[in-house]
Amino acid sequence: MNKSFSRFRLRSVAAIVASAIAATAAWAVEPFTVRDIRVEGLQRVEPGTIFASLPFRVGDQYNDERGSAAIRALFDLGLFKDVRIDVNGDVLVVIVEERPTIADVEFVGTKEFDKAALQKALREVGLAEGRPFDKALADRAEQELKRQYVGRSLYNAQVVTTVTPIERNRVNLTFTVTEGESARIREVRIVGNKDFSESTLLSLFDQDSGGWLSWYTKSNQYSRAKLNADLETLRSYYLTRGYLEFHIDSTQVAISPDRQDLSVTVNITEGQKFVVSGVKLSGNFLGREDEFKSLVTIQPGEPYNGEQVNETIKAFSDYFASFGYAFARVQAEPEIDRVNNRVALTLNADPGRRVYVRRISIGGNNRTRDEVIRREFRQFEASWYDGDRIKLSRDRVDRLGFFTEVNVDTQEVAGSPDQVDLVVNVAEKPTGSLQLGAGFSTAEKVSLTFGISQENVFGSGNYLGVQVNTSKYNRSISLTTVDPYFTKDGISRAISLYSTTTRPYYTQDGDYKLVNQGGSIRFGVPFSEVDTVYFGVGLEQYKFDPGNRQALLTPQSYRDYFGCVTDSTGQFIISCRQDSVWGIPLTVGWSRDDRDSALVPTRGRLQRANLEVGSGGDMQYYKANYQYQQFFPITKQYTFAINGELGYADAYGNKAYPIFKNFYAGGLGSVRGFEQNSLGPRDKPLYPGQETAALGGTKKAIFNAELSTPFPGAGNDRTLRLYGFFDVGNVFADRPAGFWTDAQWDAIKKVRASVGLGISWISPLGPLRLAYAFPVKYQKAEGDPLDPTTFIPEDRIQRLQFQIGTSF
Repeated sequence: MNKSFSRFRLRSVAAIVASAIAATAAWAVEPFTVRDIRVEGLQRVEPGTIFASLPFRVGDQYNDERGSAAIRALFDLGLFKDVRIDVNGDVLVVIVEERPTIADVEFVGTKEFDKAALQKALREVGLAEGRPFDKALADRAEQELKRQYVGRSLYNAQVVTTVTPIERNRVNLTFTVTEGESARIREVRIVGNKDFSESTLLSLFDQDSGGWLSWYTKSNQYSRAKLNADLETLRSYYLTRGYLEFHIDSTQVAISPDRQDLSVTVNITEGQKFVVSGVKLSGNFLGREDEFKSLVTIQPGEPYNGEQVNETIKAFSDYFASFGYAFARVQAEPEIDRVNNRVALTLNADPGRRVYVRRISIGGNNRTRDEVIRREFRQFEASWYDGDRIKLSRDRVDRLGFFTEVNVDTQEVAGSPDQVDLVVNVAEKPTGSLQLGAGFSTAEKVSLTFGISQENVFGSGNYLGVQVNTSKYNRSISLTTVDPYFTKDGISRAISLYSTTTRPYYTQDGDYKLVNQGGSIRFGVPFSEVDTVYFGVGLEQYKFDPGNRQALLTPQSYRDYFGCVTDSTGQFIISCRQDSVWGIPLTVGWSRDDRDSALVPTRGRLQRANLEVGSGGDMQYYKANYQYQQFFPITKQYTFAINGELGYADAYGNKAYPIFKNFYAGGLGSVRGFEQNSLGPRDKPLYPGQETAALGGTKKAIFNAELSTPFPGAGNDRTLRLYGFFDVGNVFADRPAGFWTDAQWDAIKKVRASVGLGISWISPLGPLRLAYAFPVKYQKAEGDPLDPTTFIPEDRIQRLQFQIGTSF
């Protein structure tokens, strides 16, 4: 919009006419020596401004030519709407009438455009508070505003400019806008297609005649830029299927008489389908022809595929760039045999001149500091251009998760053919997020998790988060801060403080609870561009409170671990060998992340491994887990992803394994369709029908698979997706003594599985995922409910779950 307004910098026609008239009045004066100069009519303009613009001074010779030049110079200041020069003997009298000053600029009725942005645009061209008012400039601004609304499909938008004079020769400028309704696309037609149906081709378009989600996607609002993108998609569709000579003949956009509906007609010629007969190289390949040949993805004998040709050209260009040839020219020259419908391709290459990077500029980061972006760059200024390093730098900036778009453009330096500038443009997203999770179960009814986090505190790139769980049975609060560049070498530091209180599902006032409090510090050391190794140490305490000391209401596993002794009746706890344990957990971990995006990944993989060892204190154990994620792009619209997790834990020495270090499974991020952390062994029920707490297990195995597709009615919008999933897994443990029968334990150890559908949405609060699952393999209630020794309870099913800020 600012660029459009910049075209308005034209001299006022009225000012030119007035200048000519005033100049005429100053003519036909006999030359004389100026004895004095007086100025009349000034209100706010300083007299010095007038005298500095006059082409003569006291004592100079005055004539008609100098008078005309003086009037033109004063009009050029843009401060006056009338200028005259009167001659009184040998005294010159400069009479001016000042333009009104703009006191305020206001927009009324604008919804499509931000008022602050409009005011800024006008300020840059002179229509701003404190500036002289120019009616011609205001009229042109009004017309440009109308044109901008036409670009938003608001063809009936009306703009009225109101100039209100106020005291002291000032005016208020008001642009009143009646936007009206957007013109909607009523119909989109493709004419000339033979080998593909019209519905198939129209499904490629982001613009359409609308659906039930058009209020969100705005896909039925006409945009010339979006139509051009759709036409490129259509062209690519044919070129990837052998139609080498496909072309778009014309595009017709017709608007209804009431300017509310549009119809779009695209006329095409498909041409014949061609098969590739051969591929050869020509030109300068730096003596690396064999290496370049290995990059060719074009398959002779297969239909011509424009996408493969473009991929090969891009691969060649990128490979040239890795040697510093930023502007290598690679062209695919076809030799067409129309008789046999075959085409031979010659890949011609000219590497050009090797260049180095002079300067790296960053734009679009209104909040994020430049250094946060620059420290992710592996291409440096004043070094040879390296395409691989530039791509790696772009991906590293994107993986920060602070931006919705990251683009790196290469610009030539005028007069220096061996230099280029890199321009990094980013589009920031809100990095503060509110994380919410909810679930419903018969035991807890509604449980909530809540968190506030800021991934980019004050634009520094540091993370600060607070997590709260309001569950009746698992209440927790934690504070985490991460400095990704604790040292200049990229070593990160994470500090966590937490407090968790766990209570049984059959909780009443006075029942037992387990309180966990502690903190940790962890450092991450980058060993490569995608590999990081973590080292950490913590200090934590687990405190067991038996409450009213009713033994029957306290899990046997806790009583055994803390060495609790009951009275002769076995109903009350007399004492425990220890009511708390503490330890110093040491951790070492590794992660590898080469995904193309942290926000919406479509390709690449993420791997994590972690080992925690209890050293010192009352706990001696080890706990290891490994996670693997991979994303496979099927097409532009579809992405397939898998996730797997394995975990194993045990005690060492003569200590018992601390049961509160168990793995848990169930719910979002695990096996959907089951209540969060509900799978695996449970407490011993005390009476028929009693809800018991899940204890977790020392072994864990989880597998997830997802296929994400465009949401119906949302076109190809990647911020709103529909996905189907399949989850399988469970947690396992050694069979406890004296309670579970073989049949019961076999039922617990079996894996659980579910399938379902979900919605993912990159909302203003963060990534939101909602899932509705159908458990296909789960434990049903078996045995006699009145006999806890034979009864196998049903798994806790929770079909509908949602969370903000999670994956899988």
